[in-house]
Amino acid sequence: MPGLKSPSAPARTRLGLVLLVLATAQLVISLDFNIVYVALPSIGSGLGFSGQDLQWVVSAYVVATGGFLLLGGRATDLLGRRRVFVVASLLYAVSSLIGGLSGSAGVLVAVRAVQGIGGSLLFPATLSLINTLYEEGPSRNRALSVWGAAGAGGLCFGSLLGGVLVDAFGWPSVFVVNVPLAGGLALAGWLLFPPDEPLARRGDFDLLGALTATGGITLLVFVLVHGPEAGWGSSTVLVSAVLALLLLVLFAVVEKRTRDPLTPTRLFRNRGLLGAMAMTALFNATFSSVPYFLTVYFQTVRGYSAIGTGLAFLLPAVVVAVGTQAGERAVALLGVRTMLVGGLAVGAVGVLTLALSFDDHGSYLRLVPGIVLMSLGQGAAWTGMWITASAGVEPGDQGVASGMASTTMQVGGAVGLAALIAVGDVGNHGLSPDELLDGVRAAVYVIAAGIGAGAVAVLALRGRPGR
Repeated sequence: MPGLKSPSAPARTRLGLVLLVLATAQLVISLDFNIVYVALPSIGSGLGFSGQDLQWVVSAYVVATGGFLLLGGRATDLLGRRRVFVVASLLYAVSSLIGGLSGSAGVLVAVRAVQGIGGSLLFPATLSLINTLYEEGPSRNRALSVWGAAGAGGLCFGSLLGGVLVDAFGWPSVFVVNVPLAGGLALAGWLLFPPDEPLARRGDFDLLGALTATGGITLLVFVLVHGPEAGWGSSTVLVSAVLALLLLVLFAVVEKRTRDPLTPTRLFRNRGLLGAMAMTALFNATFSSVPYFLTVYFQTVRGYSAIGTGLAFLLPAVVVAVGTQAGERAVALLGVRTMLVGGLAVGAVGVLTLALSFDDHGSYLRLVPGIVLMSLGQGAAWTGMWITASAGVEPGDQGVASGMASTTMQVGGAVGLAALIAVGDVGNHGLSPDELLDGVRAAVYVIAAGIGAGAVAVLALRGRPGR
């Protein structure tokens, strides 16, 4: 696609429309993850969920997304980016419509799992399209910053939009709202994206590797999500952990022996990709866990309503978007490593300031300095890590590289949140507001330390060849 990499004036306009579609896709993915949180009480009462089972409205999405990301990334490379993007968008649209019409708890949990599979296809397809349509360097960095701003906005605006929709139209509206958005994405992707090569020209698909990797990662994420609730010693968790280990070992054996592995060994020689995979795991374990503890602080400690909590997340949404743009400009001026170190350092200071600002009666304004610094660092780090993940990767491997980095992101997030909830003991429903405040503060201190350690680790790579 040389014409797209060195666009004439009309082609630049077309690439602008393409970026709008890709950014909207990322907005839908992140919005869909967060929008159901404020609807959970209404869903529980409307469909007769037990208190213990209601968590699966969220967990089914997380487990399916984490388990299928690697498969989704390789499918993008082998089946075609446009095909996978369109199919994933339609999967979102149809499953969302069924979710809005569902009348039973089991159907809704199944719908959330299908939405998660849609996300695991759509995320790497979107990222791979950016990394192949936009030339490596300033053009791609700018596209990644816009894409990142859309994703950050969806994560934070999801709570507010969910509260407004539930109050006005009831819980089904948080699913139905996806139908026109995802349907429009499928149509726009089909019309705007370059046609894929005929399937006959694609390489062989590593079916056994795909099955073992998907099964192993799905079970691993299930263990990490379900363990804190069910207990790490429960039979379900232990059996799932053993099966996950066996499947992942089998996956490693299959990959070593197959001619066309799901994860080509050449990618493990790309130090930038390996570093980005570590960074995505750290990012989701730290930055992405903060909204959970802020929600506990706002709603349980301070007594905010659902809409009030959503409004409280507007500031970080805007500042994270600003941070993604600042990160892209900083890369051009300073280089990606320096920008990452600076973004992580600013984020760590912001999270530490936020922890010191928590109070059972202080105003929201007291939190603003910490939120601003944290969100600026978060936005810059998000842009930097995806620039690093795509650098030096061949176009035919961009999908699986995106899938590898996003898989470690999901696993890192599940591990991090489970560990932080244990540190703060905020999963204990018998805690008083004062005890919850202490727990939230302790967890956020650990997050600040983790981000700071990440900054030191990136700084330590300075001057090493191949880094």
